[in-house]
Amino acid sequence: MAIYAVVGTQWGDEGKGKIIDFLSSKIDYVVRFNGGNNAGHTIVVNDKKFIFNLLPSGVLQGAKCILGPSVVIDPLILIQELEVLKNNNIKTEIFISDKAHIIMPYHIKFDELSEQKKVSIKLAPQKRALAHATLTK
Repeated sequence: MAIYAVVGTQWGDEGKGKIIDFLSSKIDYVVRFNGGNNAGHTIVVNDKKFIFNLLPSGVLQGAKCILGPSVVIDPLILIQELEVLKNNNIKTEIFISDKAHIIMPYHIKFDELSEQKKVSIKLAPQKRALAHATLTK
């Protein structure tokens, strides 16, 4: 059994999503091992553009998706992305680690309060509560 690992070392925008989409037609599972919905993966399939922020782009080719223990999950984003799959008849299986962290409403409130107070440390410029969710993990 072959294992492929695609890891970005340039803080994003390296084209990982396109590489994963290409490789995923040959694999059974695609694993996201860390991060949250702060990055976007844009893939074009049959002239249709898909943008995922949480799910790995490999789900478009039918690979089973694993969200690992260091993934920070925003349930609202996950539901939106699952709806995109459903609306486009894309079938896959999603497995979520019981150790993955969930962004809760209080994480979002912490984010808002930090911004209001102009906290000197910029934890997450995207304002998606990832830093506060990670801190409470």
